[in-house]
Amino acid sequence: MPKILKSLYVQVILGIIIGIAVGVLYPDTAIKMKPLGDAFIKLIKMVIAPLIFTSIVLGIAGMQDVKKVGKIGFSALVYFEIMTTIALIIGLVFVNWIEPGTGMNKDVSKLDATGVAQYISSAKEHKDFMSWILSIIPDNVIASVASDNLLQVLFFAVLFGIALTKIGSGHSSPVISVLNSFQKGLFALIKMIMYVAPIGAMGAMGFTIGKYGVEALSSLGLLMLSFYLTCIFFIVIIIGGVLHFYVKISIFKLLRYIKEELLIVLGTSSSESALPGVMQKLEDAGCSKSIVGLVIPTGYSFNLDGTCIYLTMAAVFISQALNMHLTLQQEISLLLILLLTSKGAAGVTGSGFVTLAATLPVVGHIPVESVGLILGIDRFMSEARALTNIIGNTAATLVIAKYEKGLEYDKLMQKIEETNPKTLA
Repeated sequence: MPKILKSLYVQVILGIIIGIAVGVLYPDTAIKMKPLGDAFIKLIKMVIAPLIFTSIVLGIAGMQDVKKVGKIGFSALVYFEIMTTIALIIGLVFVNWIEPGTGMNKDVSKLDATGVAQYISSAKEHKDFMSWILSIIPDNVIASVASDNLLQVLFFAVLFGIALTKIGSGHSSPVISVLNSFQKGLFALIKMIMYVAPIGAMGAMGFTIGKYGVEALSSLGLLMLSFYLTCIFFIVIIIGGVLHFYVKISIFKLLRYIKEELLIVLGTSSSESALPGVMQKLEDAGCSKSIVGLVIPTGYSFNLDGTCIYLTMAAVFISQALNMHLTLQQEISLLLILLLTSKGAAGVTGSGFVTLAATLPVVGHIPVESVGLILGIDRFMSEARALTNIIGNTAATLVIAKYEKGLEYDKLMQKIEETNPKTLA
């Protein structure tokens, strides 16, 4: 095998290309490839909860400073709220500027709710903010791990890590030693799973193209183009600006450093599929293990920048397509509501649709069934959502690590430059 084909980066690219080709040429066959993508994502999800648990417990137990843990958590939440607010505002600005839905003049009476019935049903069960806060506390931590409820795992891990600092090193060292060995085993398992990443990307991409077809892209192409351009703007200008002025690194060099994980996200439409790899790379780049363990999983509920952009753009696009334009007051109300609801549905299948369906009726006169207008292209838009989310959380970890003095800058630059030779920089 040629040396270049041994690179995971190249293998995933080939998998995506093959998936697209099969989806275009043999759509029926491509649809049957769905289990390949599903199996890979399930393999990754299998290790996420225990990996987060061990990372947080080991990081906090090794820190021996409970006040510092609270300070890191508070700093992260403040940063998350600022960035997601900016994402929501940018989504509103771009969708009002480009107006991708204007002129479509869709008839409200002809809306078909059958395709989005499950999302509308879930939206009706959407928890209020206080119920959501209470749901973070697990009834059974084993069940939380089994159901991949990352916030509940995070909550228990933080408490357990703090508890280990209270009983002293003499009693906690055996537990820490076992968790260290367990974590090393998890990372070895992840390396094994990554061997099938190209197959998973091929199956997921093939299914998407085979199921929805390129015609779905053309019918709502302006919305897709607007969304992708907005995400690129947010990544390069907003996240890139924060990294340039505060962390002193280039966004493009960071993207090159995590390129394998980004390609996996692109192929599977799931940011969770890259979580273990990103956590490992951030630790390798000099970020404190405790900060990585706290910021990354928390960010999956509180720092979904791509999802925030999607929600504002989709809501306003639907109002434009139905010729039911929102007033400035209604758009401000939409923004304020999404500041809360965008945090509440993370981890739920189809969370973007659930949050959108839950928010539209609150804002004004737009029928909830109208979310079906964008169902056909949602899968294509999910790639940009997932990529923006993972990049935002990677950048957030670097920012919080530097702010909390948990970043070895020389080590970071060494790792960044290893994947960014001067001839390519």
